[in-house]
Amino acid sequence: MRREILRLAIPAFLTLVAEPLFLLADSAIVGHLGTEALAALGVASSILLTAVGVFVFLAYGTTSVVARRLGAGDETDAVAAGVDGLWLSVGLGALAAIVLAVAAPALCAAIGGSPGVQDQATIYLRISAIGLPAMLVVLGATGLLRGFQDTRTPLVVAVAGFGANIVLNVALVYGAGLGIAGSAIGTVLAQTGMAVALVVTVVRKAIRLGAPLSPHTAGILVAARGGVPLLVRTLALRGVIIATTVVAARYGDTVLAAHQIVMTVWNGLAFALDALAIAAQAITGKALGAGDVEPARAAASTMARWGVGFGLITGLVLLPLAPFIGRLFSPDPAVVSAAAWAFLVVAIAQWLAGFVFVVDGVLMGAGDTVWLAVAMVGAGVVWVPVTLWASAGGAVLPGGFGQPLAGLWVWFGIGFLALRGVGLWWRFRADDWLVTGATR
Repeated sequence: MRREILRLAIPAFLTLVAEPLFLLADSAIVGHLGTEALAALGVASSILLTAVGVFVFLAYGTTSVVARRLGAGDETDAVAAGVDGLWLSVGLGALAAIVLAVAAPALCAAIGGSPGVQDQATIYLRISAIGLPAMLVVLGATGLLRGFQDTRTPLVVAVAGFGANIVLNVALVYGAGLGIAGSAIGTVLAQTGMAVALVVTVVRKAIRLGAPLSPHTAGILVAARGGVPLLVRTLALRGVIIATTVVAARYGDTVLAAHQIVMTVWNGLAFALDALAIAAQAITGKALGAGDVEPARAAASTMARWGVGFGLITGLVLLPLAPFIGRLFSPDPAVVSAAAWAFLVVAIAQWLAGFVFVVDGVLMGAGDTVWLAVAMVGAGVVWVPVTLWASAGGAVLPGGFGQPLAGLWVWFGIGFLALRGVGLWWRFRADDWLVTGATR
């Protein structure tokens, strides 16, 4: 069992590390254009990640469905379900792109920041909207391949995409002198290339297994309905993350720019911890699809412990680096200092993040998505209004050594994760999520 976990988790880890490197590269390149540009990227990226993140069910939901059907012994039906998810990705991506492009100025204004920050954020967001269909196709195709226990192909594609993203961004931002617009264009081109590569892989698998490639209305509707609980869960999570950006904007452009740095690194660490969560999804879904309850429970418990341990390791690695990370993204001493205090909090909270992310993945693999949605909404309903009220008028949140950004991250990185952790632990300790069969 441990070998199977590592076989899936190690490539998934490297893939998930590569994905946030897109934003890390953007932040490092744009950060040297100035504090205003970096703050603008923080505003735009929080909106863009929300636009993509609300559709994360295209990956997570597809992984669970495909893995269950694979465990039940029907490879052709498993691929067909994944292809339906890809068609759903294309439709939702096109619709989301139109909405995002039209609403970009209003969305950026709602987050806050100076007029210059909002102008640059709008530019970045409108260009990035063009790449939304490709981003969602990447989610859907990756979910299909993970369901088939293949985490290596997404790794190869992600690494190639990251390399192309750096080259394109440097060339367009500095070489062509396009500024923040060049960063957005480079990322769109890299994401489109990734989508094409993954779709080619899926098409080959479908042809080999004799699965249909044409749109299947009933299957697309099933995929859409199955994704509703995960959509609700993700909307609640993204609402909390946007609230952190709103609070950071209350403290001024310097703190907002530092928050962008910390959130970017936190996303990278979250993706790294999610490697075990992805292995948990694939293994749990396949085991329950085959009717193997005890192996599913044993693997889930092992991965939960590994999640805590891996979180401790990442926290210990981050702790001594906290004062220096900000220098990679900004030459502004005030930005670097604000980020350093927040990074200390992030390091302390990593063990908790490891538990939360892995158990979340186990329950996704089991298809326990309705409960996950209810639990996430409940945590958000508690956290968001209390945090917005406590920070009204730019008040510093308690617990952060008197530092505004550190206080915000105590409330988010420890407080909000603790709310989620209690709920996940309560569900995980029972057996209600251990439902067997090809479908839940």
